[in-house]
Amino acid sequence: MKKSYEHYKQPVKVLYEAIKEYLEETADVRRVSLRATTEILGVSRSGFKSWLCRKPSESSKRRDSVKKEISKIHEESHEIYGAPKITEELKKKGHVISEKTVGNYMHEMHIKAHYIKPWIKTTVSKNFSNRLRNILKRDFDPASPDAAWCTDITYIWTYDDGFVYLTSVMDLFSRKIISWVLTKDMTAESVLEAIKIAQKRRNIRKPVIIHSDRGIQFTGELYKEITKKMKRSYSKKACPWDNACIESFHSLIKREWLNQ
Repeated sequence: MKKSYEHYKQPVKVLYEAIKEYLEETADVRRVSLRATTEILGVSRSGFKSWLCRKPSESSKRRDSVKKEISKIHEESHEIYGAPKITEELKKKGHVISEKTVGNYMHEMHIKAHYIKPWIKTTVSKNFSNRLRNILKRDFDPASPDAAWCTDITYIWTYDDGFVYLTSVMDLFSRKIISWVLTKDMTAESVLEAIKIAQKRRNIRKPVIIHSDRGIQFTGELYKEITKKMKRSYSKKACPWDNACIESFHSLIKREWLNQ
């Protein structure tokens, strides 16, 4: 009974590729002969040689080229980019490709993104009175620069010093970080330093809204003193979405550059 070549076409190609890889990896060592290898795998030796000499199609060349780009982008991102980000980078380079296709290629190449949950419980003030009002109310798109700032503290693990703490101040108009301070302790002094740097860089002469969570670093007397000409705004208890922009920034730098 005649067998259908189309039925076996894809498996045969996979076997040919496996044989080619085996021959390349064992080029300098004693190995099973090509005849024996093809017999063991149940494929034609002449068919393999014919396949080996065949010129790759344009689509095959493009696929291999894209896979190399995917591998390069993945490595340069320290193995933290998944299909969405890699697709975005490929499109910037002029490739026309879907996220699904990139995901399929990554699956074939046995590569994937590595994520680490960027969250830690921090100290929270016991002062949950109505005096700590949310003036910002998630209005993250002010009409002018320096109309609203937000600030937050996040932890970073280091091999040499254990936990260190990053305090950042962001201008919500541009979403740019205008100051940051890295310290070994999570103190009000680090917040003060970050705000002073931001004030100096922006030469602020008008009141701005400054938004934070209710951590003790943002509710104490030192903080109130340095922000006395500003309108202090606070997130609700256990509600990081009220300070989403800077929370997202801290999560991003930890996920994409620090937690590996």
